[in-house]
Amino acid sequence: MKLPFNIDLKNKVIVITGAGGVLCGMFSEALALTGAKIALLDLNEQAADVQAKKITECGGIAKAYKCNVLDKENIESVREEILKDFGTCDILINGAGGNNPKATTDEEYFSAENAGKVKSFFDLDKSGVEFVFNLNFLGTLLPTQVFAADMTSKDDASIINISSMNAFTPLTKIPAYSGAKAAISNFTKWLAVYFSKTNIRCNAIAPGFFVTKQNEKLLFNEDGTPTPRTEKILNATPMGRFGNAEELIGTLLFLVSKEASGFVNGVVIPVDGGFSAYSGV
Repeated sequence: MKLPFNIDLKNKVIVITGAGGVLCGMFSEALALTGAKIALLDLNEQAADVQAKKITECGGIAKAYKCNVLDKENIESVREEILKDFGTCDILINGAGGNNPKATTDEEYFSAENAGKVKSFFDLDKSGVEFVFNLNFLGTLLPTQVFAADMTSKDDASIINISSMNAFTPLTKIPAYSGAKAAISNFTKWLAVYFSKTNIRCNAIAPGFFVTKQNEKLLFNEDGTPTPRTEKILNATPMGRFGNAEELIGTLLFLVSKEASGFVNGVVIPVDGGFSAYSGV
C-alpha cells in the first residue's frame, strides 16, 4: 500500500473498532505506515488478527484484540491490555457498525396489494431495530467513553467516527441503519463541542458507496451482475462508479494530522463521488 501523502504518527497509539472489516482493516494498514502502534478491535478476533499479521509482516506494529463494543466492562478490559502492550490511546477510530435484515424492508415503497406478502415497515422487528441502533450508536458511544478518558490530558488527540450517506439522505429499505448513522453524525458534532476545551478533536467520515462484505449481496447477483439497486446507485453518483477503499485514506490522514487539520473539528466529510451533491437532474 502506498499513502497519498506522508504524515508522522510515530509512537502514537491508534485504537480501531470494527478492524476486521474491509474499510477499517484498510485504515489499519494505512495508519501503520505512519509509524503508529495499531490496536485492532473486533468481535471476530480472527478477522482482526489477519489484519494485524499483515501489518507486522510488513514491519509495522499491531495487535488484535477480541472486543464487544456493546459491553463496557469488556471494552475496559481490552483497554487495560492495550495499556500494557502499547500505552494510552491517542487516536480512536469508531468503525464498528452494520445493519440487520430484521430492520430492512423488502420493497422501497409501501403497496397495499403486497401487504402481508412481503416485509413492510409494519413488519420490522423490534429486536432487529434495537440491534442496529445499539451496534452503530452505542457501539460508538461506549468505546469513546472508555478510551477518551485517557485522551483528555493529551497534547494532541483525535476521534474519528464513521458516518454514512444515509446520514444526509436516508436510503430506501434501511430505516434503522439510516437513523443510526444520522445519530452518529449528530453525536460527532456533540462530542466536538463537549471536548473543545481539551485537545481532542472529533470528526467523521461519511463514505459513499464502496463494495464491502456487508453490502455485496445487495449490490451484485450471485452471477456477479449488478442488481437494480446498484444501477440506481451508480445513476445517482455523478462519477458513475463505486469508490475504491483506498480513496478514503487521504481524508483519514488529513483528519488525524494536527498539522493538516488542527482547526477542523465537528465536521462530517463525504467521500462519495458527488452522490450527496446530485439532485438527480
